[in-house]
Amino acid sequence: MSNQTRTDTETFTDLLRVLPDGRPRLQEGVHPLPELLELDAEGVLEAFRTSQQADFRRVIGELEDPANPLHRMFAELRDIAARDPGNRFADLEVFAPGALATLFLELHEHVMGHPVWRHPFFLRVFAGDFDAAQLRAFALQYFNQVKNTRQCVALAIGRFHGLLEMPYGVLNERVSELAQIVLAQLVADEYGVGSHSLDDYPSLHGLFSSTTHMVMYRQLFEGLAIPFGEQDVPMIHGVADNVLIQRLVAGDGRFSVQESLASVGLGMEWGVPEFFSLLLGGMIRWAWREGVPLNRHHLWVFIAHVAYDVLHAISVMLVTSFFTTDDDSVARIKGATNLLMSGRYAMMSDLYRHVFDEPCPGPAEIGLAPAYHIADRRIEAALLEARAQAGASRVADAAGYRARTDLPFVFAAEG
Repeated sequence: MSNQTRTDTETFTDLLRVLPDGRPRLQEGVHPLPELLELDAEGVLEAFRTSQQADFRRVIGELEDPANPLHRMFAELRDIAARDPGNRFADLEVFAPGALATLFLELHEHVMGHPVWRHPFFLRVFAGDFDAAQLRAFALQYFNQVKNTRQCVALAIGRFHGLLEMPYGVLNERVSELAQIVLAQLVADEYGVGSHSLDDYPSLHGLFSSTTHMVMYRQLFEGLAIPFGEQDVPMIHGVADNVLIQRLVAGDGRFSVQESLASVGLGMEWGVPEFFSLLLGGMIRWAWREGVPLNRHHLWVFIAHVAYDVLHAISVMLVTSFFTTDDDSVARIKGATNLLMSGRYAMMSDLYRHVFDEPCPGPAEIGLAPAYHIADRRIEAALLEARAQAGASRVADAAGYRARTDLPFVFAAEG
């Protein structure tokens, strides 16, 4: 059934309404761009690029407003640092007028300029160019990614321990705590839990019934009629690599705390609203065209990520700025995001091949700009070691995966 035959229908489930002239409009609360289905992919990406920059400028305005409690908090910390010989907190460049905005814009442009956000998979899905079996194949494999993301943030929290060397003297533990608070909020959002007093602490049943992102994602399976016993499948190799890359940069000691923060914030969060918008729009477009009654409940994990991940990215960006302590900081942050974005690109290419049974180039075959090449080879040994430990039942063709030596990166030329 085509959408043209239903243009006189006022609504399509609680996701979509159709204007009298036949144009689709998303219902309030589904997406910040009600006209999403009328935009092309570039229009979606540009809308989020500008809105994220506006959101960050708003936060910067709060930081610079003496009446704002956030400004007062950091002013108090800087006063303490100024009285502590050798304490570098007060000298952080991000506290110079305009410096934080400059840092954000440079890093944001770097991340959003990567071709992963325009991957052929996202573009094809946004166009609605798939069938029910292909959507099912994607949903099952991408669940493997969603199940593992929150653990990377937990790994990053664990990097901020009492033995960590930091240059902030009496503020070391406080700065560490601020980073932990931001990361803990990300984990809490992923697991659907919040803060509680003794009076309203949840029962064990209530705790175990939390609406995690995994629970939200399983709601998609309800809409696609995939029973619980069929929802967990072995990872294809591209998904497994992406999971491991995220875990390694977040938690492996070969990567710095600064790189860990960059990986779970800038590398994992900034592009999510964009590509989740493309996935969400494509699924709504397909359901409307085919008359499949998907609704807000089924697609809630995508709807929620579009809103929450903007807030996540801003908060992690702010605490990441506390660790830009030398001239090479920005280069290291970009390098960490390059690892994450390359891993995601390779994953989406493998998903394209898996879902559509058609070839799709990986990062090494697309003429990736030198700005996104990997500057050193620390990830090489780390990823090969991690592959070798993959559980036999958790990866498709686990023996073949463990034996692979190819890598989903383009390394910078030496010398």
